Amino acid sequence: MKNNIIIAIDVMNNKCVRLTQGNFCNKKIYKNNPLEMALLLEDNGISRIHLVDLDGARLGKVIHWNILEKIANKTNLIIDFGGGIKTEEDIKLVFENGGNIATIGSIAIKNPIILKKSINIYGKEKILLGVDIKNNYIAINGWTKLLDISLFDFFKQKYINGVKRIFCTDISKDGKLSGPSFNLYKKIIKNFPNIECIASGGIRNIKDIKNLIKIGCYGVIIGKAIYENFISLKELHKIIN
Repeated sequence: MKNNIIIAIDVMNNKCVRLTQGNFCNKKIYKNNPLEMALLLEDNGISRIHLVDLDGARLGKVIHWNILEKIANKTNLIIDFGGGIKTEEDIKLVFENGGNIATIGSIAIKNPIILKKSINIYGKEKILLGVDIKNNYIAINGWTKLLDISLFDFFKQKYINGVKRIFCTDISKDGKLSGPSFNLYKKIIKNFPNIECIASGGIRNIKDIKNLIKIGCYGVIIGKAIYENFISLKELHKIIN
């Protein structure tokens, strides 16, 4: 379970921030140095982070590769990196700068050939498909654009193309500490038992984490609950060791 508890570090303007419901205008700064946050997490037994380049997601190109490089060089954390990945060169940049996993979102819809090719080059374990949902629609471009695409048709197509692992965020829950979308994850797991589903959004306490694992989620990404001390690193340490 250790590597399945994943802490999100969202970076904007070189700072560690959290958004609410994906709104770039509604952000809160938690640390001025993302590396400090990464070191704190590692010191408390966390082994994996979800590093998100929010500036990259908004601008459509990887911006904070230098922060990825610093964290990779200064820690032993498993890092999955997302935000602004649009090309094969971007994916290569992630791995060249110490990323362990590349999270692909918008380009899986806009340029699915890149997703399929990347899986063939790097392997299923190195490519994570990130899917963001808002009002039952898929959101892309840093959650700024909604597409009228069936979630389950999309998953079916990507599974055929070799996707093994996804993380799915219900944007309506993200940053609100109101509880995750249990029913959404139950449906995904039921319909796609061979896809490893990582839950994200709305997690507020240890009970939520345990319940998500209980219903079959492969992993859990935790964000605001850590930063607002709804979940302590000490509590997490107890369940991952």
